[in-house]
Amino acid sequence: MWVFFWTFVLVVIDQFSKYAVTQYLSLGESKFLINSILHITLVHNKAAAFGLFKGYSLVLILISILVIFYIAGVFLKMQFSKKRPSQPDNNKLLRICLCLILSGAVGNLIDRLRFGYVIDFLDIRIWPVFNIADSAITIGSVGLVWFLLRSRFKCTRSCSK
Repeated sequence: MWVFFWTFVLVVIDQFSKYAVTQYLSLGESKFLINSILHITLVHNKAAAFGLFKGYSLVLILISILVIFYIAGVFLKMQFSKKRPSQPDNNKLLRICLCLILSGAVGNLIDRLRFGYVIDFLDIRIWPVFNIADSAITIGSVGLVWFLLRSRFKCTRSCSK
């Protein structure tokens, strides 16, 4: 199943990028990549997004594990559902969004289990420092909301006739 392959690829990219940054920067050190737009700043994040839930590492680990198992279960259910061969796959966007969320959750979970914190390094100066896994979760979540709203709108239009 392609989603597990791409999840693996994204996790490898995320983990390699974090490794590379930790090899070249000290904690708190910052280098500009694109002047005034993108900096690389090494941060150890012991909280969730935006510094929320600091000191709740165990809870964040458990939530990550639950999300990972839930999404893996959704993928397996989609894979083994009774679908006619001629039926088109209308859930490609859903699969992509869940793949992004899954890979981000796995990438950040690896950090939490290895270090007790998440390595963040992408710094655009108007937003908290983040990483590739955070980006994948955010893009996947926005896409998932869009998918659900679009599906709801289609059902409302077609179900009311």
